Amino acid sequence: MLGSKKNQAVAKIETLIGQNTQVNGDVVFSGGLHVDGIIKGNVVAEAETGSLLTLSENGVIEGEVRVPHIVLNGCVKGDVHAFERIELASKARVIGNVHYNLIEMLLGAEVNGKLVHLGEEDDEPKLLAAEIQIAKSAGDS
Repeated sequence: MLGSKKNQAVAKIETLIGQNTQVNGDVVFSGGLHVDGIIKGNVVAEAETGSLLTLSENGVIEGEVRVPHIVLNGCVKGDVHAFERIELASKARVIGNVHYNLIEMLLGAEVNGKLVHLGEEDDEPKLLAAEIQIAKSAGDS
């Protein structure tokens, strides 16, 4: 991870999407997810678990991202919602809005959209939990 080790997520990488892999559809996870490949769909993590998404310089996500802790060095084509912290490395590129609580951006990172700070009254984590429940229910049918 970038910068100091203070206030950073401590999630073990449990899931890896390799460089030669493409996932078509939404990805719902908890824990740590590392993406070197391509995801064409939304990426959603449980808000209360301290989940972490890392997107390498080769990784691409085409869809909305809703994860508490995010480290980006690849490309996201869609809105990004980081409820705790987001780190944009030097090769990070976001084509969409970035909603964040705490942000770190290195020289060279690119955001083609708005930077929106989450206020204390925002209900996004509650909405995230509801979306996960809906996704799980749809998967059970």
